[in-house]
Amino acid sequence: MKPGKITALIVDDEALARRFIRRMLKEDHDVEIAGECNDGKSAIARIQKHKPDIVFLDVQMPAMDGFGVLEAIDPEQLPEVIFTTAYEKYAVRAFELHALDYLLKPFDQIRFRDAMRHAKERLNQRQQ
Repeated sequence: MKPGKITALIVDDEALARRFIRRMLKEDHDVEIAGECNDGKSAIARIQKHKPDIVFLDVQMPAMDGFGVLEAIDPEQLPEVIFTTAYEKYAVRAFELHALDYLLKPFDQIRFRDAMRHAKERLNQRQQ
């Protein structure tokens, strides 16, 4: 990864959703995509190995949901998490697990940029 760049991991079982987030991130020159995963187990391995700054995490995925991913990671190693899901009903649980944001699909570019601005502010606070 390039120095000074924010690293992001995209985790979603739907290729179309991953492509949409990837396209949004490519417009942000402060961000480098650390990879993509289509299931929870590979997401855990990638988070533990690459330690991304931000994870865009779908809630409902086969075999292991997004909450299972978070529960499998040491709390000290958790990146900032922005949930991306089509289901409103998981929002409270997401924030109980200290999610940074909760993007309800289909979200637009403005909402995505707001989430990224919030993420950058949080990451800057962490560094200071």
